[in-house]
Amino acid sequence: MAKLKWGMIGGGEGSQIGPAHRLGAQADGQFEFVAGALDHRPDEGRAYAQSLGIDADRAYGDWREMLAGEKDRPDRVDLVTVATPNATHFEITKAFLQAGFNVLCEKPMTMTVEEGEDIVRVAKASGKICAVNYCYSAYPMIRQARAMVAAGEIGKVRLVVTNFSHGHHGDATDADNPRVRWRYDPAMAGVSGQFADCGIHALHMASFITGNQVEKLSADFASTIPSRELEDDAMVNFRMAGGTVGRLWTSSVAIGRQHGFDIQVFGETGGLRWASEQPNQLIYTPVGGRTQIIEKGEGGLHPDAQRLSRVAIAHPEGFPLAVANIYCDLADAIRGEARDGLPNAADGVRSMAAVHAAVASARQGGAWVDARPPMFR
Repeated sequence: MAKLKWGMIGGGEGSQIGPAHRLGAQADGQFEFVAGALDHRPDEGRAYAQSLGIDADRAYGDWREMLAGEKDRPDRVDLVTVATPNATHFEITKAFLQAGFNVLCEKPMTMTVEEGEDIVRVAKASGKICAVNYCYSAYPMIRQARAMVAAGEIGKVRLVVTNFSHGHHGDATDADNPRVRWRYDPAMAGVSGQFADCGIHALHMASFITGNQVEKLSADFASTIPSRELEDDAMVNFRMAGGTVGRLWTSSVAIGRQHGFDIQVFGETGGLRWASEQPNQLIYTPVGGRTQIIEKGEGGLHPDAQRLSRVAIAHPEGFPLAVANIYCDLADAIRGEARDGLPNAADGVRSMAAVHAAVASARQGGAWVDARPPMFR
């Protein structure tokens, strides 16, 4: 089977997410990295792209140059990944979709709900895929949890408790570091800092595992470092379709926590727990029974978990391979085999609606606010 051609915008030298995408996209030999506009500095971007093996005529200075250069090529890219700062996602994603390219956009997909709804409509009109990189949903044990809930193995879900909290932005003396500062700058990050950066991963995961969408929420935001305009800590209560209750904490100032993303799902007949720092294990407790550890790679897993378990049991699989699983599902989808677990533009706009709802709630002292985008009400 011929490799699909892949290009990337952003994710240049020194980027946090760029290497994960390059490793993930090429892990299974399904994509060939052939084009890129990797840096906001044109000369540096061209040079870095060529150092990664991209031909000089496809090492572009910016995304507009890449769009012009790729759209009429007979061997143009099959997929474009957008891994630029948040404020640029909408314009780039829309332009490439309208030109007939499949797109994988980093989260958040857009800065506003209106932009998100526009992307949903443009993707539908173009007939192309617009995926959003909620890559934690591609861990095998998350797919196992989703399948167990769908199969009724823990009964109707009553409660979800999740958090994504770390302490890597907790040093006030480092607050002006450019890699940190932009995340709390409304001009670059939008209306929300930590919740839009990490909290929406946890919120998306709640919907992904339970199969229920968030309908309303109540939020409390805090900027614990005074120089920050946007929040670095948030607590969000939410209610989901079907009556499920949700609790979410997200923080970037929880010193001592390293990654800190975990989720617990409590049903009528059992409970599940998964933590990103032990991603190969899903903890399952049936009502009245003993707690069990379900291991990635063991026999008897649900098909989607088996499909995305790459190495033998007891061998760790980490973040780049979760990203690789997103690219596996994308490759299948581009070739015409849709994958149910691939996060899409609808997930992206739901997340952005939740961000704006949480901001509005926090400003109103925690009032309950409708968290759904207008197009899905």
